[in-house]
Amino acid sequence: MSAVSARVLDAAIEWQLRLDSGSVSAEQQHAFAAWLAAHPEHARVWQQLNGLDIRLASAAAAPARQALLHSARSTRRRRLAGSALGLLLSSALLLGLLGQQRPLDDYLADVRTGRGEQRELQLHDHSRIRLNSRSAMDIEFSDTQRAVRLHSGEILVETAHGDPRPFVVLTEQGSLRALGTRFLVRREGDSTRLTVLQSAVAAHPLDGASERIIQAGEQVLMQRQQLDRVHAAPLSAAAWSHGMLVAENLRLEDLLDALGEYRSGYLGLDPRLADLRISGSFPLYDSDKALAALPPSLPVRIERVGNWWARVVPAVQ
Repeated sequence: MSAVSARVLDAAIEWQLRLDSGSVSAEQQHAFAAWLAAHPEHARVWQQLNGLDIRLASAAAAPARQALLHSARSTRRRRLAGSALGLLLSSALLLGLLGQQRPLDDYLADVRTGRGEQRELQLHDHSRIRLNSRSAMDIEFSDTQRAVRLHSGEILVETAHGDPRPFVVLTEQGSLRALGTRFLVRREGDSTRLTVLQSAVAAHPLDGASERIIQAGEQVLMQRQQLDRVHAAPLSAAAWSHGMLVAENLRLEDLLDALGEYRSGYLGLDPRLADLRISGSFPLYDSDKALAALPPSLPVRIERVGNWWARVVPAVQ
């Protein structure tokens, strides 16, 4: 699939957020229809995003679903006693506090974001960087180069034109030199993931012999010694910068982990449901709405205690 322009993808996500708001006028509906019909690329991007047409990836999930239903019917969930519930809530709060812990380098970084926070900066050269949740970076501009050092998390970089100094993103795994305007960099354990949205980026592993040019619409995982195989970039890679999470055959556990980054309180999952697969679009900043949008075909229900505790459990107990 050829790469789509950032302008079209941004417009599609903005339309999706607007249509999902529940307060769309007839005039706006006509405007959306006109936008959709204006160019084949608009329809292709919209179809890829799927709106909120969330579906279960049945081929991958059917075995897990059958095993889950069989297990669920053979057991019954007992009611929690008041004291046990209190202990559970206290444990959940403690786990939430432990989840806030970060490496010391993050706290000493020039710029950082907290759990569920995004932040956009304009640098001295007019380049723009957006930090995702729990991200930390240093700004290291000099007379010879413009550099930022990503310690953790993820950033969306849009480089400015007109400055002769190279623009480089540095991580423990190597350097990423911008040859264009727009790309994503995410720390993943002992690796760094590069996703190029526009133009190109030169990736050079720290202990590697040479660099490789990664083009728009491609992504690659960089380790200290080498670059992995180049893959097509997900269409929705930058959706988080618009407050959206677009899942493409994602494990339910991974979906809830991502939503949990933006939720105040506890969001849990019965382990038997972890490998169910789901596709669709979810609002990052409204996890209750995202949970309510889980498709009826999933054998799940939501347990709640007030506004601060939620858990996805099997529908049949």
